Amino acid sequence: MAGRRNGHKDAVEAVVADWARERPELDTSPLEVLARLHRSFLRYNAQLTSSIERHGLSVAGFDVLTALRRAGAPYRLTAGQLADQGLVSSAGVTLRIDRLEKDGLIVRERDADDRRVVYSRLTDDGLATVDRVFAEHLDNERRMLAEVTPAERRQLARLLRKLESSILAADDAFDEAEESA
Repeated sequence: MAGRRNGHKDAVEAVVADWARERPELDTSPLEVLARLHRSFLRYNAQLTSSIERHGLSVAGFDVLTALRRAGAPYRLTAGQLADQGLVSSAGVTLRIDRLEKDGLIVRERDADDRRVVYSRLTDDGLATVDRVFAEHLDNERRMLAEVTPAERRQLARLLRKLESSILAADDAFDEAEESA
């Protein structure tokens, strides 16, 4: 582990040790997991943002481009469809689309059968950009996971899925408790 290269405790280990000394009756195992997850996310997010911004894109814009690319030819979706994929509200998507259109990466097109429906479609430049940036993004993620074996990656992915499910269940239980209070 990077934090143990000099035989020293990393930040999470130090915090857990401090709590064990100060409040030995507390179970800090949730902190050990979630603090590490949080610290890993912050480092990942900083690298992700830096990598994408080098191409003149925002992470939000990159999300729109990748959603359009994943849709397959003709690489178009409505703002509502983009919002349904978890990219925020239709209004938030519209702001992202405006910027990408200004940059020449997407165009808006009206549906031939229903003029009320407006699609955002990748331009040729947008397609080339998203393909290039996404390939670099995956290379960057591979570098970040270099010390994790393929089997460990699969195991970690399964555990993170289980963690996400557990957090969602806790949210549901909290919401139910608040409603009944």
